[in-house]
Amino acid sequence: MSQAVTYESNNHIALITINRPERLNAINEEVEIGLANAWRKFNNSNDRVAVLTGAGEKAFSVGKDLEYKAFPEYRRFVPGCDIEVRKPIIAAVSGWCIGGAITLVQMADLCVASETTKFTYPEAKLGFAGGLIAGLVSRIPHKVAMELMLLGEEISAERAYQVGLVNKLTPPGEHLKEALVYAKRLAQNAPLVLEMLKTFGIRTLPKSPIETASFALREVDLVKDSADRTEGLDSLSSKRQPQYQGK
Repeated sequence: MSQAVTYESNNHIALITINRPERLNAINEEVEIGLANAWRKFNNSNDRVAVLTGAGEKAFSVGKDLEYKAFPEYRRFVPGCDIEVRKPIIAAVSGWCIGGAITLVQMADLCVASETTKFTYPEAKLGFAGGLIAGLVSRIPHKVAMELMLLGEEISAERAYQVGLVNKLTPPGEHLKEALVYAKRLAQNAPLVLEMLKTFGIRTLPKSPIETASFALREVDLVKDSADRTEGLDSLSSKRQPQYQGK
């Protein structure tokens, strides 16, 4: 892992933290790579549930770091897009949750938020957007999702709780502790059942175009990066019958 994203494991619970409090946990290339690696590590670990949070109290994340000139490809590091995550994820948020950071909450299975949390998606005002946020329409009421996306105005933690984006509100500074309470309860449940129910639930949800494209590209990447692809090209150049292994 990197300093920008940390991973701690304890009692089958992974604590994944965006660790740039001096930049309000803004997303740059290091965060993108760190989050992608964290989800892969989680998938391959004995941890049964992950809690995703941001360092400090001022912000879960303010989205794209404006000093980072490249346009973030959120599908590369938001769980459930390029990287499938079958195990439960809990978002623990406080302070500002801006722009693409909302998609991390959107794709989590549960969310615990401090009463100080403020959600806003200002991309329409700024002239750019990645489109992954459109999946919010299938997770909260349609017109509330459109209000958030099109107006770019602030939505309070209380409103987010009322419309179902947040499961539980806490006093300031208590969001991570309460998220870990949820995590401990989940870690005691049957892992295979949790994974099955999460997978069925996700497949029942309507998908945004970006989510659908991510699924297709994920399957293409599996083939592109496979040993069979290398074997096929090698056999062609050496004029022999390929010996495929299905991996």
